[in-house]
Amino acid sequence: QVQLVESGGGLVQAGGSLRLSCAASGRTFSILAMGWFRQAPGKEREFVARIMWSSASTYVTDSVKGRFTVSRDNAKNTVYLQMNSLKPEDTAVYYCAADEGRPFGYTDSRRYDYWGQGTQVTVSS
Repeated sequence: QVQLVESGGGLVQAGGSLRLSCAASGRTFSILAMGWFRQAPGKEREFVARIMWSSASTYVTDSVKGRFTVSRDNAKNTVYLQMNSLKPEDTAVYYCAADEGRPFGYTDSRRYDYWGQGTQVTVSS
């Protein structure tokens, strides 16, 4: 089992920044990668970013490219999502998730075995 605890959400004005953290514990040796997803009210959960646990190779979805970056600190078993130039449409509950290699595409939420509790990000205009 892997446990994920998120922090760092909040209310920010458009153009502002937030950094989300996701601390992993438990069977972290089984993690291949960590993903960030978000879900806005009335919408499906969508992929935001991903980072490989060992190589730190990253990928972010086009809608946040150039504004969001994902990083990790393996010594702390923690991944981060730095969000800059936030827009009202970024408002959502943000989730981190651990990938242990299920046979789905890496932007597909079904690939991810463990999920954090979610943290609310609200961007005011």
